Amino acid sequence: MSNAMLTQLIVKDFTLVDALELEFHGGMSVISGETGTGKSIILNALALALGDRADTTLIADGATRAEISASFDIGNNLDANAWLTERELAGVDSHECILRRLIGRHGRSRGFINGTPATVADMKALGDMLIDIHSQHEHQSLLKRDTQRKLLDEFGDHVTLTQEVQDLYYQHKAASEQLSTLIANSEEQSSRLQLLNYQATELKELAISPGEHEQLEKEHKRLANAESVLNNCYQAIQLCQQDDDGNALQYISSAIQLLNNVDDDAIRSVTELLESSRIQIQEAIHDLDRFKDEFEVDPGRLQEVETRLSDIYEIARKHRVDPGEIPDLEKRINEELGSLENIDTDIESLTEKTEKLNAAWHDAADKLGNARRKTADLLGKKVSEQLKDLGMAGATLAVKLAPNDDPGPAPQGSESVEFLVSTNPGQEPRPLGKIASGGELSRISLAIQVVTADITKVPTLVFDEVDVGIGGGVAEVIGHLLRQLGNKAQILCVTHLPQVAAQGHCHYRVTKSADESGAATSITPLSDTEKVAEIARMLGGVEITEESMAHARKMFRKAQYG
Repeated sequence: MSNAMLTQLIVKDFTLVDALELEFHGGMSVISGETGTGKSIILNALALALGDRADTTLIADGATRAEISASFDIGNNLDANAWLTERELAGVDSHECILRRLIGRHGRSRGFINGTPATVADMKALGDMLIDIHSQHEHQSLLKRDTQRKLLDEFGDHVTLTQEVQDLYYQHKAASEQLSTLIANSEEQSSRLQLLNYQATELKELAISPGEHEQLEKEHKRLANAESVLNNCYQAIQLCQQDDDGNALQYISSAIQLLNNVDDDAIRSVTELLESSRIQIQEAIHDLDRFKDEFEVDPGRLQEVETRLSDIYEIARKHRVDPGEIPDLEKRINEELGSLENIDTDIESLTEKTEKLNAAWHDAADKLGNARRKTADLLGKKVSEQLKDLGMAGATLAVKLAPNDDPGPAPQGSESVEFLVSTNPGQEPRPLGKIASGGELSRISLAIQVVTADITKVPTLVFDEVDVGIGGGVAEVIGHLLRQLGNKAQILCVTHLPQVAAQGHCHYRVTKSADESGAATSITPLSDTEKVAEIARMLGGVEITEESMAHARKMFRKAQYG
């Protein structure tokens, strides 16, 4: 028997259910009850937990909100674990996943995955990895082309081929987008390249070095003020030494001479300071004489500096940068110029890469297409054989492969996959979603699930009213097939047929009660004795007789023990 996937369902204030807490187990679980009791409440609640559209009419009368919480054991579900980990939604217990949905009276709906707020889209995406509901419900994934293609590829074990095709598609897409960008840039390259060449040549001829602008500014300031500088030097020397009417050295020497005649220790320190000042003035006069003698007034050099600075200012103005930023500007222009000059080589290289990836994708897609065609025939044949046992003699399933409208690379291969069904001999096969009868669609789904059970990755399968419109031996076959599926996946089955109910590993009965305050629905797990009584009710209607009980016991023992 398979491991349980859906382990618990908690429902509060949902339609006719005030409070409900159900534990689920592995194998095949049957849900039965009289008509009108609300057998589909569990499925409706599950669908909401899996991201279905919320409807405020489902909130119980008098309640402000409905709440559904579904717990799953995902220990063996690699896809679900990877999905949760990637989105940082994994719970504290890596083996447990809880989907919770709140529906407010005013239309506000909130969803949670392991306690973290989640969008309906995320709940749907995760739900598709946890449960597959086979019914007339819109959540049914088998009607989706993607699901049909995945079933075909899983049935044929095309995992390696499909991954190769997908990888090559994304590599080709990335290379093509990069090539398109380069080509678009190339169309603008000519004028840009011409401008950059002109700018690079102009800057190269200018040949400004880092820090040159600042040095020229200082030199220009000195050269422009040469006469003033020399005049100030002459005056300073005269004040310090050469002025006949009195100068600094003369005054300090006189002061020292006067203080030398004073016999006082306090004055002696003053005299020493004046002596130090006289020495420093003499050194300053010496340095000024040397500077004056070496200083040149060079109008030619001044003109050179002014011309150089003018060129620098002009370039800076044209490029709207500070003069000191010109060396960095030249570096950036040369780098861009080098990049543009290499664009033709890059385009040629990328074109070759894109063509090789395109050819590789077509080779891989052709191999996948051939494998799919072989598998399609086998899958159609096996499902058609299974349909005969399900009371649909003459019904056939065909898997149609049609070339994509665009022959270029696509992530899923070069063809689309669609399941077509003919329910009667000679009838034109139609898409699975066009089948009019819900019962037929459910049985077709069951046949496909039985055939693909060994390879399905969805661990919980739900069948709602798969036995509509059938009875007798076919009903027994359906029950046996569902039980057989229960050995490989967790099965939940809503049924009104005793032949199907007898096959369940677990059995839940839905009952409805009414009083002055209103109606209420409850769901109860049954013991073996209660299972037999429920099967007898399903056999004989309202009144349970000894004959129906005996028949029920025989049917139950045969289904459970062979």
